[in-house]
Amino acid sequence: MSKEQKEFGGTPGAIGLMIFSHFIPFYFALSLRYSSGGLYFPLSFNEFIENFKETCSPTWSACYLYIGFFLIQLILAAILPGPEVKGLPVPTENNRQYTYKCNALASWYLTLILVAVCHFTGIFSMTILADQFGSILCIAIIFSDILSIYIHLYALKTNQTCRMTYSPIYDFFIGVWLNPRIRILGQDVDLKMIAEVRLSWLLLFLLIISAVLKQYEVFHTITWPMIFILTAQVLYINACMKGEECIPVTWDIFYEKWGWMLIYWNLAGVPFVYAFQAYYILVNSLRTQKPNENVSMTLIIILFIVLILAYYIWDSSLSQKIRFRMQQQGIYITRNGFPQVPWNEIKNPTYLKTECGSPLLIDGYWKYCRKPAYTADICMATCWALSCHQWTGVLPYFYPIFFFFMIVHRYTRDMARCQAKYGKDWKTYCERVPYAFIPGLI
Repeated sequence: MSKEQKEFGGTPGAIGLMIFSHFIPFYFALSLRYSSGGLYFPLSFNEFIENFKETCSPTWSACYLYIGFFLIQLILAAILPGPEVKGLPVPTENNRQYTYKCNALASWYLTLILVAVCHFTGIFSMTILADQFGSILCIAIIFSDILSIYIHLYALKTNQTCRMTYSPIYDFFIGVWLNPRIRILGQDVDLKMIAEVRLSWLLLFLLIISAVLKQYEVFHTITWPMIFILTAQVLYINACMKGEECIPVTWDIFYEKWGWMLIYWNLAGVPFVYAFQAYYILVNSLRTQKPNENVSMTLIIILFIVLILAYYIWDSSLSQKIRFRMQQQGIYITRNGFPQVPWNEIKNPTYLKTECGSPLLIDGYWKYCRKPAYTADICMATCWALSCHQWTGVLPYFYPIFFFFMIVHRYTRDMARCQAKYGKDWKTYCERVPYAFIPGLI
């Protein structure tokens, strides 16, 4: 990778993003504790330090919870049954095709059963995650940073590096190891895919369900905004699990290296930042002692309608494209994880042949715009934020704003990459599919 190909502004951008990424989840935790999810402004540095100690100090119990979750999921990834899927040929490794055991769905179902059994039998109360939110967050961040350093040094020592820029900070940020794997109980476990598909989303689910149960423990009811958030997250997480066999052919697995950026955001950033809306609803219902105050059922109904529609487009459009890609590579398998939404596969799809050999899909959703899933994704993110409408805080809207800029960055990156890869064929494709996000508009 040349200097011109560095993303995020190169080394200065990487430093800024690492600082910002540490700041945001801690700020959110302090905001929830001291400002009920509103903007948090300590009166002095000493007050900030005291607040931080009270809220985010690591504890042994938080350490056991987080590390235990991490190890259990690694073991489940090794031992549970699931279909094996081949990834795309890796050019930097003589076109080697790695095999991925796709058992996230089994891990998801087993985790749901274990959570229910442990909580309702009194073996383990899930509300402890809500009670120790800040401490577990701190452990997650420390663990992610240490793991990032270890993975980086191990890859350098064992010469398992790929496309290095030789800018030390940037390489640490973006990663140098493409396919990090470890051997567990005689099975190869791909750390990058496990972290992306299940560690991030399963931990997010556990944090969400802890907030739900905490609200029920206090008020003996679950509010409609909280039900909405739970529904939205379960739909999203379940889709990731049931469609795991589609992940090995995605850009994240095929091309992106497992550096600090992916490690930190999968193991700490995603679960704790994305859980903010649920905890915002929880802490404000506790503050006011009126959990159903100012709930607009009209808005809730509209949000459910938009959520279901956006989810359907997101799930089916991604399925169309990835299954097309797998069929072209001859690695497609049929799975029937629930739910299988209508129009998730195109029979005899129309596509544009290219000189480089990789066809471009111009059928299904993909004949109307180039990024239908991105549009649906941002709609769902906005719905998450609007579920917090009972109160007037601005922080619930951080996620859709953050996600919007991330989507814009990904889009511009993808367009530049595809232009370089396909050349004049990409120009033809853009003429056939002129809109990026919304047909007829943009």
